[in-house]
Amino acid sequence: MKIRETEVGTGRPLVCVPVLEKTKEEVINEIEYLAESAADMIEWRLDAFEHFTDYNEVREILQQAAPLLKKKLFLYTFRTARQGGMASVDRETLTDLHDLATESECVDLIDLEFFEEEHTARQIRKIQKKGKKIVASHHDLEGTPQMEVMRMLLDRMCEGGADIVKLVVTPKTPEDVLRLLAVTSEFHCENKETPIITVAMGKLGEISRVSGETFGSCVTFASHKKKSAPGQFDLEEMRRTIDMMHQVCE
Repeated sequence: MKIRETEVGTGRPLVCVPVLEKTKEEVINEIEYLAESAADMIEWRLDAFEHFTDYNEVREILQQAAPLLKKKLFLYTFRTARQGGMASVDRETLTDLHDLATESECVDLIDLEFFEEEHTARQIRKIQKKGKKIVASHHDLEGTPQMEVMRMLLDRMCEGGADIVKLVVTPKTPEDVLRLLAVTSEFHCENKETPIITVAMGKLGEISRVSGETFGSCVTFASHKKKSAPGQFDLEEMRRTIDMMHQVCE
């Protein structure tokens, strides 16, 4: 898949850094910094923004971010508390926020919590018609499902029309991580047209964040100032590790 000038789903995984700042000034400053950094993609985690219900302020941030991004891809995410995010929100507000993203020229991808939405496939088609790509996501905060369940979740998101499917789990044992990597590789080999992102959180899952080129996960998440999930590497550390892994894979 190609998004603007960036290939997604082949070669080394893209490094994405979430922006978790609370105020408008902090968000813009962080985007400005990351636009000049080693990151490939910037994710605005809107649930961390203190005024996410102020639609005018959200729109202003997107307008100010647009000229800063240059070649960086921009992922727009509202992670709900049920899926490990920082805020709860009613369905109408969440739909309004997604609509704001579809109107913005700077947004390339929008994260949709696939199993939390109503009429998800319809919502995906609606957003795609506006020229945005959909990352359909699901986060298991309690553990790591069996392989057949993880595969079922990925297949349902894929069949729902997502451009990219994302599955995040919470491993309890090294075997949990191995199962996730096996499912990632299997799905990637059988669905070349649909890029996949998988993450095993925490210390146990760190290998899943740096081995995407081997197993097929197309994006890995790193941190600058704040971590959006346990186990994230610092941006510069992640960039070095991904580049080293790429040399090994060649």
